[in-house]
Amino acid sequence: MISDEKSKYKSWSNLKKQMNDLLCDSLKDKISYFYTSYHEVHNAYGRATIQYENKEMVAFSWDKQYEQVQDIKEQYRKKDSVPSMFEDYEGSWNAFKTANEVATKEKWMPNCVLCEADFIHSLTIYLKTDIATSLSSDNYLLRVFAYMDRRVGKRTLIKIKDEVDALPEWVKQFYRIRCEADGIVFN
Repeated sequence: MISDEKSKYKSWSNLKKQMNDLLCDSLKDKISYFYTSYHEVHNAYGRATIQYENKEMVAFSWDKQYEQVQDIKEQYRKKDSVPSMFEDYEGSWNAFKTANEVATKEKWMPNCVLCEADFIHSLTIYLKTDIATSLSSDNYLLRVFAYMDRRVGKRTLIKIKDEVDALPEWVKQFYRIRCEADGIVFN
């Protein structure tokens, strides 16, 4: 439940094609993106993954959204006074957005507790964002997409190594995959 404005997309196949076109040559046939939505199921649950050599590296599933909702409820409980929606709709909405932002930054992104909607939303944002912004984003999915992007060269990958070292392991694995694919070796 990433808190940025919702981005709409027309079709998964179009998004997937755009992302595949942005993959660097060394990862063209190794990285794949997967998304499905179970339309027949209540609330159209879905699942998304990023795979490397047909191995699932990270998954985003509808059940993570339930964890996110529980986290937001906890954030609300920690606050002294949260207005009810009936009393103050705007105040309640702002409290929700603040709780959402705090949980996203402190827990969901670092621990990869993200649902398929977060994946699709981040993907649509990525396609509209310049590469330098993506490489330094608080949204770790943007960084993951950027590490595999053909617009990021070897010099940039080497230059950002120290920044990457401070990131969670699930993000670093994609940086390592890209560096290995491009023959960049660190001690």
